[in-house]
Amino acid sequence: MKNFALIGASGYIAPRHLKAIKDTNNELLAALDKFDSVGIMDSYFPNADFFVEPERFDRHIEKLKYDKGIGLDYVSICTPNYLHDSHIRMALRRGADAICEKPLVLNPWNLDALQRMEKESGKKVYNILQLRVHQSIIELKRKVEAAPKDKIFDIDLTYLTSRGNWYYTSWKGDINKSGGIATNIGVHFYDMLSWIFGEVKENIVHVHTHDRAAGYLEFEKARVRWFLSINYDVLPEEIKNKGQRTFRSITIEGDELEFSGGFTDLHTRVYEGILEGNGYGLNDARQAIEIVHEIRNSTPVGLKGEYHPFAAKPLVKHPFSI
Repeated sequence: MKNFALIGASGYIAPRHLKAIKDTNNELLAALDKFDSVGIMDSYFPNADFFVEPERFDRHIEKLKYDKGIGLDYVSICTPNYLHDSHIRMALRRGADAICEKPLVLNPWNLDALQRMEKESGKKVYNILQLRVHQSIIELKRKVEAAPKDKIFDIDLTYLTSRGNWYYTSWKGDINKSGGIATNIGVHFYDMLSWIFGEVKENIVHVHTHDRAAGYLEFEKARVRWFLSINYDVLPEEIKNKGQRTFRSITIEGDELEFSGGFTDLHTRVYEGILEGNGYGLNDARQAIEIVHEIRNSTPVGLKGEYHPFAAKPLVKHPFSI
C-alpha cells in the first residue's frame, strides 16, 4: 500500500484520481484545496486530513514524516493548469513522485527545469495521458504500425464541448492560466496524435479566438485538420436536437473512429501503470506541450490551405465584450 496526498480535491477531475487511488488499494493521507466543497472524499477516503491552506498542508506532511515516520510516496495534482509546475515541485521537494493532470506544464522550458529537479531529487513526474490506454486508440496505433511505411493518413479531428458563460470568468477563460482553448481541451488529443503518428513536421493555426481554435498539423504519418470549440452554437444541428452539448469525432481516411465509450476506468489504468513502473513521464508529455505552446503563440493565417470545414463557421463576440 502506497501513501498519497492530493492537491486540488474540489475540482472536476479529482474524483477520478480519488477512485484510482482507491481502486489500486492505496491510501490517501491528506488533501488540499482552497475550496472546502469536498464531500466527494467521504465516498473514498473519509479519514484523510483536509486543508485549505498550502502552508498547513505542507506542515502536516512534514510532521507525518518526522513525528510518525510516515512518508509520502505520491502526490496527485488536479489543480488549474498554471499551478501544475509549482505543485509538481512541491511534491518532489517533499520526497514524493508527482502524478499530474494534463497539460503537465504550459511551456516546454518548464519541462527542462522539472527534469533537473527529477535528477536532483531522485523522484519522478508522471502525466495522466489516458487516451494512450483507451482500447480503440491502442488498436488504431497497431493499425498505423502495420500500414506501409510510406502511408500518410488523412485525419479530421473535431471536438466541441459546450461551456457556459462561467467559463470566461473562471481561470479556464484566462489564456495565461489555462493556455487557451487548444491547451485546455485539446492537449490530450495532440498527445494521442503524437503517440500514434510520430514527430510534428508542420503546425499551422487558421483560427484562434476566445471560443474556438482550428488548424493543420502534419506528422510523420498523418495530415490532420483539427477544430476545437466551447461554443454551443457550432454544434451540428443533429447533436443539438438530441439535447447533447458535446460532439467528438475523429475520421481517418473518411472512416469514423469509434471511441465514444470506454472512458470509465482510464485513470485507474494509468495509475496501475505508474505503480508498476510504466508511467508516462516528462519526455512522453513533451511533444504535445510543444504543439500547444506553438499554437498559443502563432498568428492565425485565416481560411487558407488545409483548414477544417468547421473553421468557416461564423464567429461570435466574447460574452463579456462591450
